Amino acid sequence: MKLGVVFPQLEIGNDPAVIRDFVQAVEGAGFDFLSIFDHVLGANPNRFAEGSTPPFTAPPYTIEDPFHEVFVLFGYLAGLTQRLELATGILILPQRQTALVAKQAAAVDVLTGGRLRLGVALGWNFTEYEALGADFHTRGRRMSEQITVLRRLWTEPEVTFKGRWHDIDRMGIRPMPVQRPIPIWIGGGAEAVLKRVARLADGWFPQLRSTDDAGAAIERVRGYMREAGRDPASLGIQAGGRASSGNPDAWVQRALTWRDLGATHLSASTMGAGLTPQQHIEVMLRWKAAVDAGLQRGSP
Repeated sequence: MKLGVVFPQLEIGNDPAVIRDFVQAVEGAGFDFLSIFDHVLGANPNRFAEGSTPPFTAPPYTIEDPFHEVFVLFGYLAGLTQRLELATGILILPQRQTALVAKQAAAVDVLTGGRLRLGVALGWNFTEYEALGADFHTRGRRMSEQITVLRRLWTEPEVTFKGRWHDIDRMGIRPMPVQRPIPIWIGGGAEAVLKRVARLADGWFPQLRSTDDAGAAIERVRGYMREAGRDPASLGIQAGGRASSGNPDAWVQRALTWRDLGATHLSASTMGAGLTPQQHIEVMLRWKAAVDAGLQRGSP
């Protein structure tokens, strides 16, 4: 099982040197990947209470929360890292133009020598969709078509495609990515998402309440994959856990539980705990040491 770190968007700050030091410390510690959350815009919390039914009064992020733009950040990190996989965990795909995402992702993949993993999902922030001129209500169906278009743009020198949301007539991107295609992972836990994962995804971020829920959901995804003629063993699964709470025994037990459920990747998050960049690094190092040892001996 590969181990990774969630980039602490909320606390990392704006100093490029601090960002560099954090990411290079992650790579130097032997982590396999860096996972980055995505938001383009934040909104005043009043917008959620006024604009949704029932009122959405407790958004996880608001106008006060800082988020570095993921592709720009990855371009910066491409020159600062050598082997660390860079993963969006997740990019809110349906609020973006598909061809532009294909171009940006291909550029990052080229600059990193094939180290991009594109995690995508639908998102929850209807105000963000509104500001970006995208339709919140058709986002699921649009994302399915987007994934098809992305893969074609990454693998075919010239693409002709006509769908509900895309009309491409003998066009292509240059340079094309190193990975053809770039791996696409899908995040979410709703039943429609599980079916989309089974049909289309290289991997899955199971955003569920508990590992008990995850076990049942994984079995359903595997069943849907068999129905679609796909091998369930081909699906990557990235689980997550908090490194800023709990203790080493709890960290190890969670890692072992996810490994037994079939997870291929496990990320640790310290975001939202109010830590300094150096404290984030220290906690991550303790988490990795405990989890590595626990996975080797097979018990907390």
